[in-house]
Amino acid sequence: MINNSTIGGESYGLNKPQRWLNKALNTLKQPNNLISMISIIVLVYLIALPLWEIFTTTFQMQYREAFKTGGTEGSFTLGYWKATLASPISRAMFYKPLFNSLSIGLSVSFFAILIGGVLAWLITRTDIPYKKFLSFILVVAYMVPSWCKALAWQVIFKNDRIGGYPGMFQSIFGISPPNWVSYGFFPIVVSLSLHYFVFSFLLISAALHSIGGDLEEMAEITGAKRWTILRRITFPLVLPAILSSFILTFSKSLGSFGAPAFLGLKVNYYTLSTMIYANIRNRMTTQAFTLGIVLMLVASLTVYFNQRAIGKRKSFTTIGGKSTRTNLIKLKKLKPVVTVAVILFVLIGVVLPLMTLVFQSVMLKPGTYSLDNFTLHFWVGNSNPAIAEGEAGIFNNPRIWAALINTLKLVFIVSFLATMVGLVLGYLVARGRKKPSGRFIEQISFTPMLIPAIALSTIYLSMFSKPQLFIPVLYGTFALLVIISVVKYLPFAVRSGTSSILQISTELEEAAKIEGSSWTRTFQKIILPLSKGSVFSAFLLIFISGMKELALIMLLVTPKTATLTTLTYAYTESGFVQFSNAITTLIIFIIISVNTIARKVGKADISKGIGG
Repeated sequence: MINNSTIGGESYGLNKPQRWLNKALNTLKQPNNLISMISIIVLVYLIALPLWEIFTTTFQMQYREAFKTGGTEGSFTLGYWKATLASPISRAMFYKPLFNSLSIGLSVSFFAILIGGVLAWLITRTDIPYKKFLSFILVVAYMVPSWCKALAWQVIFKNDRIGGYPGMFQSIFGISPPNWVSYGFFPIVVSLSLHYFVFSFLLISAALHSIGGDLEEMAEITGAKRWTILRRITFPLVLPAILSSFILTFSKSLGSFGAPAFLGLKVNYYTLSTMIYANIRNRMTTQAFTLGIVLMLVASLTVYFNQRAIGKRKSFTTIGGKSTRTNLIKLKKLKPVVTVAVILFVLIGVVLPLMTLVFQSVMLKPGTYSLDNFTLHFWVGNSNPAIAEGEAGIFNNPRIWAALINTLKLVFIVSFLATMVGLVLGYLVARGRKKPSGRFIEQISFTPMLIPAIALSTIYLSMFSKPQLFIPVLYGTFALLVIISVVKYLPFAVRSGTSSILQISTELEEAAKIEGSSWTRTFQKIILPLSKGSVFSAFLLIFISGMKELALIMLLVTPKTATLTTLTYAYTESGFVQFSNAITTLIIFIIISVNTIARKVGKADISKGIGG
């Protein structure tokens, strides 16, 4: 007879499989292990499995091609990759969009880092006035959607050769801007650079604050010239921050959809993201998948080489240690000139696009700048068959009200869920950094950061257009928008949660455990209250990102689940730019209002997580 006794966690009298089973059950009795296992299963299902599915789909013959060629649906084929990489349409469908995407990514990264770096240096290292106000207004640029500046550019520099009516510049000065100024590479780079410079500004500012001014001061005492100090000391010390700015800006601009769509499609200037969208609309879904995989590979390789570059510089940045002193450089005679230049930049880069959108939204006929052309119809007007095909103003339009409710419902639910999930996963990562499960959760939760939004949207479109295990078809449902948004924002939320948990001593949890408190109660009564500030900041950052989101959800919405951003794109495509501008203004108003309330009430600060 076998005696199944257990002493000190070890089972005696059991065979090997039974001992393994007992050991597994004992492991799962620990709340951390059980939650880790559930988290890994969910993350694999929502992140790793879709990636695998989209990859394998590109090697399987689809029904459409099988019907045309007489082949077998689902059989192995390299046809889609050959069509993408080596066919008569490869240049137009792949190589040219790839070249355009890389050109835009590199150019935007260069100019964004240049602008952000100079502004960061001026505000942290010099005696320029109004530093608090300038820091605040520059961060506001991040709250404005990147495609907002593209719309503003259209309003100002549009010419009458493309699209019919002239823009503000041509109407006032009588000079028609050349096509390369109105559409294509140049305006896309300018629009995105004026948006993404905020990453560089915040990251480089933080680096300059952390290294203090001791080294520069000592170099100045020993007779080094200002340019030498900047080149030999300041620049190398902030190089990791510059490289981090590069990866953030490059990956964001590489997958950007709004600005390339608004400023590129009218002149057939395609990037990979807009080509994916075009392929989806033309029912060439598998070809869109191949482009999505290429986009992910480019982003992943960029992150890999960037991390290697940062790793090599780590030893250099620790030479000086941390300092609390800051040696401000006096601008002397240049002070008024530099101050005016920075204020002009703020006016042109941040304020002017907003004012332009508001101005355009009260014009009955675009391109006609006379007093009798101004109207509030697009804001508060009732349906009039003579104007915009009978569309009522945004405050009297049931379609826009429905989109507003969808938007607010989506961003509040996503912000709450992503923040809470991020905090729990952050706990598992922080407390399990030496365990394989903790490292795996950290890596897989960061993966959505490498996937451009339009590519992730393509993956989910494929995955949830058919039943999956016990999950029904989710395409066209609100739930799918929530799931993909939570997944996309997990990198922000997990990073914020991990940072917060690392600041909480494990002694508090051990004391609660000795007193008999369960893991759930300890999390509610100790972890959550102590992480309140980080939770508010993460919630606010995700809320702002969600309000601006276009590329992630535009392939997945239906008329019933449309949001404000997707309506903006639809109105622009239909030529009703006044509605687009009015809705964009409304989005910006909501973002700034919520940010102001969150800062006052919850002491939230998006700059703590904007770079993540």
